[in-house]
Amino acid sequence: MRRVCAAFLVIILLLTGCGDSGGGSSSGDKVTYLTAFGAVGRDAFAWVAQEKGYFRDAGLDVTIRLGAATGENLKVLAAGQAQFANLDLTGTWILAGKGEYPDVRAIAAIHQQTLVSIVSLAGAGITTPKDLEGRKLGAATGSVNQLLFPAYAKLAGVDQARVTWVNAPPAQLPALLASNRVDALSTFLIGAKGLEKAAGGKKAVVLPYSAYLPELFGNGLIAPLAITRDQPDLARRFRDAALKGLAYTMEHPQEAAEIMKKAQPAADITAAVGEITLMAPYVKTSGVIDRQRVAAEIDTLQKNGLIPPGLTPDTAVDFALAPAG
Repeated sequence: MRRVCAAFLVIILLLTGCGDSGGGSSSGDKVTYLTAFGAVGRDAFAWVAQEKGYFRDAGLDVTIRLGAATGENLKVLAAGQAQFANLDLTGTWILAGKGEYPDVRAIAAIHQQTLVSIVSLAGAGITTPKDLEGRKLGAATGSVNQLLFPAYAKLAGVDQARVTWVNAPPAQLPALLASNRVDALSTFLIGAKGLEKAAGGKKAVVLPYSAYLPELFGNGLIAPLAITRDQPDLARRFRDAALKGLAYTMEHPQEAAEIMKKAQPAADITAAVGEITLMAPYVKTSGVIDRQRVAAEIDTLQKNGLIPPGLTPDTAVDFALAPAG
């Protein structure tokens, strides 16, 4: 009887997969992903990929954490507390070019052009970049908005010494603008609808950085070298599942916003749909990163004094992982 029970137990263990052969747990390889900026429309695709089972089908068990702008997210990646993040590529490359976070690589582009902008409200008297002089400008702490502003100010003819910065966590920015504690925000243009809602329906005035810096990329998927170099298959699986979520999100903005709301109850569906809709012209769901464009961006950053010589396309992007063409 004991032999029968023992044989039966072995069969049960084999059927339930307890004899793991080293291919990851039954629930998939565990990774942590950081959103770019809290739970807003531009990041909805990650929750879509999770809800629709794209991560699961890729053999991944993904924990989604709310991010807090480029510099803060890079700290988390550098500490090994996350494996992937949605970051502003330009901000990442500025910091990498300065030697602060050189060991990260882009593996896909979410926005093919920078969405960083100055956003004010109608009646505030800010209709041109020059109007920023003598004003208070709010931005998320450690964000690309401040990193990129010196180049924008130089090209737009703004005396940046006459601009006062007010730093705040991302979630507090709409209230700063709506309550007139700042005259404008340096933020993403796709957030304009949410800012209008927070301000009681006042129209937003948007001054895109891309009017003076058209070469620059926007957000993209980033991973540390420990992943791109040592675990490229993991990076490919994550990239493909995330981009599948991005494609679904762009085709179904309302559903994507509702999926995000289900996972993050504090999220605003109307604002999220607005962001997804507004970012559509800047998105290629293939995630393509063109080498020549990366080289042109690096040249722009160097010419405008944002980074010293040294950064190259291959130290900014892993072209073996980034979609081409």
